[in-house]
Amino acid sequence: MSPVDSIQTKPPADSHRNRQPWYAMVWRWHFYAGIVFAPLIIFLAITGGIYIYKPQIESILYKDLYYVETGDQKLSPSEQIANVKKHHPDAEITSYKPSFEANRTSEIEISKDGKELTVFVNPYNGDIVGDLNNNETFMEQMKNLHNGELWGGVVGNRLVELAACWAVILIITGIYLWWPRQRKSIFGTLIPRLRSWKGKRMFWRDLHAVLAVWLSVLLVIQLFSGLMWTEVWGSIAHRVEALSGEGSPVGDQPFEKDAFPKSTIPTKEVADVPWAAENLAVPASESRNSASLPVEKIIQIAKAKNVHPGYKIAFPEGKTGVYTVFLDPAEVYPDRPSPQAQQTLHIDQYDGKVLADYGWDDYGSLGKLISMGIAFHQGEFGPLNQLLMLALVIGIVAIVLSGIVMWWKRRPKGRLGAPSRPRNIKMLKSVAILILILGVFFPLVGLSLIFVWLLDRFILRRIPAIQRWMG
Repeated sequence: MSPVDSIQTKPPADSHRNRQPWYAMVWRWHFYAGIVFAPLIIFLAITGGIYIYKPQIESILYKDLYYVETGDQKLSPSEQIANVKKHHPDAEITSYKPSFEANRTSEIEISKDGKELTVFVNPYNGDIVGDLNNNETFMEQMKNLHNGELWGGVVGNRLVELAACWAVILIITGIYLWWPRQRKSIFGTLIPRLRSWKGKRMFWRDLHAVLAVWLSVLLVIQLFSGLMWTEVWGSIAHRVEALSGEGSPVGDQPFEKDAFPKSTIPTKEVADVPWAAENLAVPASESRNSASLPVEKIIQIAKAKNVHPGYKIAFPEGKTGVYTVFLDPAEVYPDRPSPQAQQTLHIDQYDGKVLADYGWDDYGSLGKLISMGIAFHQGEFGPLNQLLMLALVIGIVAIVLSGIVMWWKRRPKGRLGAPSRPRNIKMLKSVAILILILGVFFPLVGLSLIFVWLLDRFILRRIPAIQRWMG
């Protein structure tokens, strides 16, 4: 994943840097992490690269559901919803997304027989255009492949997070190995030595190292923004943002602690809101002997609060539930607004009071930075952003494959060909401190290191054949 000078079993005797214990130990880390996580890193790069083009791909796959001929006047949302209830009498209406362009259908989500469906409605005549199972769309499957949910559930998600954490370490160790030290030429440092391409290891080394150095900043941005969605590191980021004390949601009056009754449910449990609003506590509607407001009234409130078109309205759950209006710019295509358009409203279902209004101006500095990183990660800044992410995907695959080729060319027959372990005990103690620091910063890395240590101490050391193969 990241640069490394070479993969060989015995460093050249005249190599100054390979005589340094630190270099040898970092090299060993880089080698093992690269070998273990290379397949998963390539898999994540490819699935992520496909997901970047979600708006364009879905507009082609589901054009018959998304688009209709324009008419003179749209039916009211209540009429559209009533028609869906007529066709699905046993279903529960869970959300409504108004048609945000003249030729777009309205989207009404329902829960029926344990399935979450999106019903597409012609807003001009109320006809049901069709429906999709939310969990079975092509891009939902691609997303769940990317985050590990589809092939591993909770374990898969943790493995994806672990791979991302180790990828950051691969970048750090790779830059240490690449650092020029005594080399003055830009060839082999900043420019590959292309004249050596004829199957020689030096070509693959330069492709691996130089390409990784040029892409290192983008790689770090992608990895850390991706970690924001993970369970362990993402939860830590949410807590750090909350502890920073910057930014608070506002309602129809200044937002204060306990100003409105709240549940203990975070907003992400009731709606797929932007990252910064995921842990916003859901307020509670004051139960009254009156009916809930019609969805038309909620749309009026959203317009008054200047919510960008393309928003979705999640319906109240129970007597104390609230209407949740939220805009995720990534879901608005082709007119994709910037991340600054993100907004989340919680509205009392009985009197229409805005209990929380959480938008870009309310985010703290960390929340804004992370939201921008996530938008960049998903290519939300337009075609150039998507092309840059696609180029990064191709670069990642090239970096990993070139590292594998280097290893394959240098490995001894019948052995793994890992770099030798340094014998400097004092240096190993220093490395142990560094391991501890990285294990604390990336908790899953710490757990993986403990697992590897236990595996090595109690199993691998007792099997001579494996020891000889690993070197």
